[in-house]
Amino acid sequence: MVNAAPDFLTLPARAVKPRRSGITHVLDKGLPVDEVDAVLGVCGAYVDVWKLGWGTAYLDPGLRRKLAVLGRHDVLACVGGTLLEVAWHQGVESEFLDWAADVGFPCVEVSCGAVTMSPDQRRRLTEAAAERFVVFSEIGSKDITADVDPEVWARDASDALATGATWVVTEGRESGTVGLYDRDGSVREPVVDAVVGAVGSGRVLFEAPRKDQQAWLLRRFGADTNLANIAVTEVLGLEALRLGLRADTLATLNTASGPVRAR
Repeated sequence: MVNAAPDFLTLPARAVKPRRSGITHVLDKGLPVDEVDAVLGVCGAYVDVWKLGWGTAYLDPGLRRKLAVLGRHDVLACVGGTLLEVAWHQGVESEFLDWAADVGFPCVEVSCGAVTMSPDQRRRLTEAAAERFVVFSEIGSKDITADVDPEVWARDASDALATGATWVVTEGRESGTVGLYDRDGSVREPVVDAVVGAVGSGRVLFEAPRKDQQAWLLRRFGADTNLANIAVTEVLGLEALRLGLRADTLATLNTASGPVRAR
């Protein structure tokens, strides 16, 4: 028996599924399908996108079953961008897109974080993918030594949407120490400002694997900020953070209920 949700607190307004804002995008590192079903039985209402990280989808013998489970929970399945990068590097991107459609992915990620593509090559790849899929276009490099230029990120974000992507994803990796973040994990605020200034916060999914990064972005843009690369085990914790039910965001997001009283 599932307990009814309590309703005695006043909490920030939150979009409900199917959401266009406040998206939670999780990173699956190879979870067995039965565990996926169990996890979503608990927190499926809070998960919007499920990315099968890197090339794990190519190796997973339970892939079709996993995609069926995600579909039952109204969660969009997305194949990791690194797999498409490998396919592009080997000249078989058309075969990749055929395979992704055949197994049932509704979404693909287009990225060039690990290989070098010219802007024209990336545009053509995005356009080809957008003919058949919802496209998440990742901007930024996975190379910790790569130059991070806010103007370049803003241009790449605009380009991605202009060539058919539905969402822009800002690179942060699972470590939260590259791309949008300095090596210590702190947010590169000029990059955030440039990307949001170019395309608006509603079209951006910020990769934010760390709680301090999530809290910074939620305090800046509100409970319905789009956040990506969330660990499967941290979905409920993130939802609590969104609603001001953790100390990191209580003062900023949970203002409707007034000050916390001493007891």
